[in-house]
Amino acid sequence: MHKFLLLGLALPFAALAAEPAAQEAVAPLASDGVGGQVVQLLLGLLLVIGLIFLLAWLVRRVQQIVPRGGQVIKVVATQALGPRDRLVLVQVGGEQVLLGLTPGTITSLHVLKEPVHLPDAEPVSTEFAQRLMELLGKDQKDKP
Repeated sequence: MHKFLLLGLALPFAALAAEPAAQEAVAPLASDGVGGQVVQLLLGLLLVIGLIFLLAWLVRRVQQIVPRGGQVIKVVATQALGPRDRLVLVQVGGEQVLLGLTPGTITSLHVLKEPVHLPDAEPVSTEFAQRLMELLGKDQKDKP
């Protein structure tokens, strides 16, 4: 019984004594491991980026297959009220409905008696394009 007790006490000390030698043997491999990890990281990153491009291509292909002309519900106009709240004018068949959108709810605010007609030549919202041109230092009024 004493032999097992001594053996049980000696094993942890033997493992501790062998640990520096094991660390010295692993040290040269650690420098190779870092390079290998970088290569593995870059390959993983390229794989994820390739997957994103593949999924974007698939989404475009699926959207081309689904006919868009037969939509019954159309967004006529939208207006942001805050960072997460907005008003949306939706046309359903011959009726137009004004909706209030918040992060948790969609509320019908009003059903218009007379539909609002927007000119077809003008896009629904040009706020982003105008703001981008201002930030780039180009004013759309300068265009011929």
